[in-house]
Amino acid sequence: MTQDWIVSGKVRAREEGGAVVIMIDGLTTQAKYYKPLVYEFMRKEWRSRPSYGDYVVEIVMEHVGDPPLMDLDNLAKALLDAIKGYLFHDDAQVARLLVERSEGERERITIRVFPRQSASGPG
Repeated sequence: MTQDWIVSGKVRAREEGGAVVIMIDGLTTQAKYYKPLVYEFMRKEWRSRPSYGDYVVEIVMEHVGDPPLMDLDNLAKALLDAIKGYLFHDDAQVARLLVERSEGERERITIRVFPRQSASGPG
């Protein structure tokens, strides 16, 4: 089942077939910008409780034109810190982490989080 988007500023999120999808509009070269942005969204808008078990986290940074000069490992750390305590209890629960940069139609970051059940994800 897919929920409607919960939207606040540049961040929106919803549940899609067992996964939580978070989208952040726009890009900056400062990875540290995303931690408070997503953390505040999760704190104020997200209603589910964190769970135990292993998780898969997929992060895709889409850019238009030349990619911004940003270390993807720093981006992943900032985003994991922001969602920790809301989707899972500790980032040690992340059993698989995919972080990629790709050219897209708009500048945004998409985070997809789901329990590790199979190689192809939920649903």
